[in-house]
Amino acid sequence: MVHLGSDEILTPSSIYQATAEFIATALFVFIGAGSVIAAMAASGNEMTTGALLCIAFAHGLAIMLLVSATANISGGHINPAVTIAAALTGEIGISKAVLFIIAQVVGAIFGAFLLNIIVPDTYAGNLGAHGLGNLVDGTNGALLAEIILTFVLVFVIFATAIDKRGLSTYAPAAIGLVVLVDHLVGVQMTGASMNPARSIGPAVIAGVWDDHWLYWVGPITGGLLAAFVYKLTFNKRP
Repeated sequence: MVHLGSDEILTPSSIYQATAEFIATALFVFIGAGSVIAAMAASGNEMTTGALLCIAFAHGLAIMLLVSATANISGGHINPAVTIAAALTGEIGISKAVLFIIAQVVGAIFGAFLLNIIVPDTYAGNLGAHGLGNLVDGTNGALLAEIILTFVLVFVIFATAIDKRGLSTYAPAAIGLVVLVDHLVGVQMTGASMNPARSIGPAVIAGVWDDHWLYWVGPITGGLLAAFVYKLTFNKRP
């Protein structure tokens, strides 16, 4: 059941948790977007098999480690799509969700800002900002791809991390592996965002806004679909 949770806003506990979300999202964007820059530099700006593997493993391992580090603090969301799905299925209060999303977005922008300071303009490019690739048929196809990729991610999150009957000990590894395999499929479609914060950080700093809306609509839609399908279908399984 959705609840406002207004008593949670701006309490020491909620600020503590939001700080963890800020730090984890900043680090995720720094590592994720940084891996795109590094892979492109190493491959002569071509999306080779090695570059794809570098990007996929960097994102997957980064989220695995950061979820492990913050799961006991904030739940390790590190993603507005996850936070919105958790809020609208009653797992956290709406007020705390708003605080988390603000922390995630600001953290993402800060992570991209740090990357922009470090990397020379010769290599920075668009700072790993997401955009449509050759393996997607226009914006409708891209939107559907983001919905499906995020559905897989959030379904696994609900099954392992949120459901108290799930294998919570293995949740960070499972979540990291989902991000990895989603990148293997989706990088040449949409960049495989699944996370509006990962998309908005580089977009703000590099000024790249082409089709940016779909990196919010797709992940949020996919996340909500996964959350409600899981809750309605499996939450009361025998």
